[in-house]
Amino acid sequence: MNKRDEFLKSQKVLRLATIDKNKTPHIVPVWYLYSGKKIYIGTNTRTKKAQNTKINKRVGFCVDVGINAPNIYGVMGQGNAKLILENNKVRTITKKILLRYFKTLENKSAKELLEDTNCIIEIIPEKFSVWNY
Repeated sequence: MNKRDEFLKSQKVLRLATIDKNKTPHIVPVWYLYSGKKIYIGTNTRTKKAQNTKINKRVGFCVDVGINAPNIYGVMGQGNAKLILENNKVRTITKKILLRYFKTLENKSAKELLEDTNCIIEIIPEKFSVWNY
């Protein structure tokens, strides 16, 4: 596995950029799962990011760390996104995402998030940019 993929699999916060119907950017930090080929973000169809993804499949993303050289590293990219709405797939992927952040799904917050997540934003990255200093 290359350094970029290792980094994306190890980090916990991704900034997702979507575009609304007025072509206004919307950037939000999200929890995510990176499979090596796709990025998965659990959310609810009521959210701005989900609504924007329905309108415009083009998205951008960024994951970065560090404020002092030589420990600055980041990955940003662009790609196409779609909403996964099929209940069984949503639940399976949501559990995988939540287990990156909680030791167990029995946690009260994990249960609430699992219950509230009714769609997955699936991103197929087309372009990556990597930087380090």
